Amino acid sequence: MADTHAVSHPRHPVFCTIIPPHLLDTLARSADELLAAVAQRTLELDAANRTRRRITTVRGLTGSVVSALTGAAPEEPDRTIHDCEHRTRLPGKKVRAEGSPPGQDSTVNRVYAGLGATFELLQKSYGRSSLDGEGLPLIASVHYDQNYSNAFWDGEQMVFGDGDGEIFLDFSLPVDVIAHELAHGLTQYTAKLEYFSQSGALNESVSDVIGSLVKQSTLGQTADEADWLIGAGLLAPRVQGVALRSMKAPGTAYDDDVLGKDPQPATMDDYVRTGQDNGGVHINSGIPNHAFYLLATELGGKSWERAGQIWFDTLTGGELSPDARFAEFARLTVEAARARYGEGEEHQAVLKAWSTVKVPTD
Repeated sequence: MADTHAVSHPRHPVFCTIIPPHLLDTLARSADELLAAVAQRTLELDAANRTRRRITTVRGLTGSVVSALTGAAPEEPDRTIHDCEHRTRLPGKKVRAEGSPPGQDSTVNRVYAGLGATFELLQKSYGRSSLDGEGLPLIASVHYDQNYSNAFWDGEQMVFGDGDGEIFLDFSLPVDVIAHELAHGLTQYTAKLEYFSQSGALNESVSDVIGSLVKQSTLGQTADEADWLIGAGLLAPRVQGVALRSMKAPGTAYDDDVLGKDPQPATMDDYVRTGQDNGGVHINSGIPNHAFYLLATELGGKSWERAGQIWFDTLTGGELSPDARFAEFARLTVEAARARYGEGEEHQAVLKAWSTVKVPTD
């Protein structure tokens, strides 16, 4: 089921949030005035950040200079964490640098560890040094604003809110949220998938895949042992739900009186046409998410190995169009599987996964 491209949309995304605007819009209409006010404040900050022009090359140059001087990309991360002290000025006060010991702020410690876990997955599993392949320093800011209910990648760095405590808890709690947002930077430095319609949904899906792989590798889980949830532990106890999204069963992550029901489809039969959320980038990402889940569980073992390698090869192979649609991405994953593994189990599993979610591969 095709949808049409709008006349104008962002070619180079530099602001990507874990909580989609449509979910915050729902909260902003809540009968609970406090929840509504917090959601509206988050929406306003996100809109301001989304329209703010960012220069994204300055920090990227740092990694390039390092690799040029040493002759090799760094194999260890370069992390810096800042504290916004509940204000909105970025990056805030520097509170932890690479190699310094943990402090008493558990949010700072979790973010530091999450950045490291993401760097480690990229470096050890795929031979890539940081997001740009050249050791890009990983910068993050925590305690952004008061009760800010989101986390985002702004083209240069990560930013984390503390949540409102009623619907969303601290956004540093799930390591897959940290990895998800960092992965937007990986896409920025590789395929540059436009943040609109199906290419935007692929952008979001790639981040969910990387987030899940970091979570699974951190926990030492196989594909069969993983819960395949994105953002488990982020929802407050009052919410009827387990996570933000489910790659295993899209559309089942939450069903709550305040949040509504998880709108993600699992196959193209239920593809959602919408003008919200940049054409449903957080909604229709359920389809490629489910395809990856099906591939990983069909192959078994560690998801970041064969299944993850196929997705990584596709993202970084240089053939993916910035405005790629699901069928193009699917076709390239089939080619990537064939190129790396031949026409054996991996190739057949990729074909089967996309067929199940009803995305053509030819």
